[in-house]
Amino acid sequence: MVGAMLLRLRLLMITVGGSAALLLVLCLGAQNLGDRYRLNLGVGSTAPLPAGFVVGVSAVLGLLGGGSLTALLLPDAKR
Repeated sequence: MVGAMLLRLRLLMITVGGSAALLLVLCLGAQNLGDRYRLNLGVGSTAPLPAGFVVGVSAVLGLLGGGSLTALLLPDAKR
């Protein structure tokens, strides 16, 4: 019981740490991109963002969501 909980916690921490590191690298790499676009959200629009940054953020959010879902749905070890 405790071993499965520690495994889930370890998977969740690896996922959050890896996603944070990728987001940091993405933010640093997006500083010098010249083409910036606004996203129209229906209600308003966002600040001008590079297209690669928007795609990268969606990839990081997918990694975070998939990794945390995997950690939460991990089956319990049978004794």
